Amino acid sequence: MLYDNTELLRNYLHGFQSLVRPEFRQTALEIVAWFDAVMTDRERGGFYASQDADINLDDDGDYFTWTLDEARAVLTVDELAVASLHWNIGELGDMHHNPARNVLHRDVTLDELVAKTGKPETEVHTLIESAHAKLLAARAQRPSPFIDRTLYTGWNAMAVTAYCEAAQVLRIEGPRVFALRTLERLLAEAWDGAAALQHVIAYSEGPAPAECVPATLDDYAFTVHACIDGWLASGEMRYYRAAQALADAMLARFFDRTAGAFYDTASPEAGAVPLGALRARRKPLQDSPTPAGNPTAASALLRLEALSGRTEFREIAEDTLGTFAGIVEHFGLYAGSYGLALERLLLDPVQIVVVGEGRAADLLEATAVSGFAVNKTVIRLAPSQLAEGNLPEALAESVLHVPQPEGAAAWALVCRGRTCLPPIVDANLLLEALSEPA
Repeated sequence: MLYDNTELLRNYLHGFQSLVRPEFRQTALEIVAWFDAVMTDRERGGFYASQDADINLDDDGDYFTWTLDEARAVLTVDELAVASLHWNIGELGDMHHNPARNVLHRDVTLDELVAKTGKPETEVHTLIESAHAKLLAARAQRPSPFIDRTLYTGWNAMAVTAYCEAAQVLRIEGPRVFALRTLERLLAEAWDGAAALQHVIAYSEGPAPAECVPATLDDYAFTVHACIDGWLASGEMRYYRAAQALADAMLARFFDRTAGAFYDTASPEAGAVPLGALRARRKPLQDSPTPAGNPTAASALLRLEALSGRTEFREIAEDTLGTFAGIVEHFGLYAGSYGLALERLLLDPVQIVVVGEGRAADLLEATAVSGFAVNKTVIRLAPSQLAEGNLPEALAESVLHVPQPEGAAAWALVCRGRTCLPPIVDANLLLEALSEPA
């Protein structure tokens, strides 16, 4: 499913930011590669909804799994010796319907693999890469599972956020370009530019139904996040303005100003009868299977308040989180997004603006991105963008009062809350500034 992999991608990105483990980076790159090859409309933008696990009722993940004999048929002896250890390919596999089939997963570290095989590290790397390419090529000859090419608004917004983060953390341009292409399509095809957002951007096959499906709370909340991330990835203020307009529409359609918190669906128009389970309006708190609508909406409002200075956004976010304060402890693991939203509420936002171009700016941006924190954002702007005022109201008020360093090719501005440090031109000094307790 699309949403599983967007959130897995973000988890590996955050893990790499914090722990700098190369296998986390590699896994993130492989998720992006799968998205690019299988799950995206490369020309127009958009992320497909899902890919089946099987071809028919007689198989259960056969396309994605391997027997030892299948691996032996496409790999050399040396490649198999390394690959069978690296991906745990054995005679006894993992699948109940066929115990010989193996789900490829890594049981050993690279150092352990080198020790077990007795081969030099460079040779082990080479053998893994060649085995990986051969297994992928052989898998491509199998009948491939069906792909549902429906473009759901909320899930695509989640993917935009994940790709924007991937571009910044992994220091690669492709995901940023595709994220913005997808966001453009979302805003053009699923949004009326004012208040109404649709649940589906485009359908997998055939014409769209005559009657559009209205967006849910999740669609609005995730799209607000995607628009903020689009601004962070591009510096283009139209994405920020779209985020504000969508947030206002979300409040008007879903927020309960009497009892607090957000409903999952908008109140039906007079005479309209909602379909099926949508007749019961609920206030979602539990993350299952995607981050819940209420904490996701609260997080979006807190991000916007830090940028715009609109106190109403913060007040409504705090009210929303407070509504569930008496019961959230019982949700445990399934209240993760609530915990992240609460962290946003309690911690001052840390906003880093990197100004400049070239290698000096690259180094400052990479330093600013290192170390994940839910309350931290990093934006890179060219000097011309800064001069043109490509900053939201509250951030601009803080940043534009800081004098620019003379003769510097690039500099970073670190703002906590509404207070900014003097410009920093050295990456080591930036790291020290970010390491200081709030």
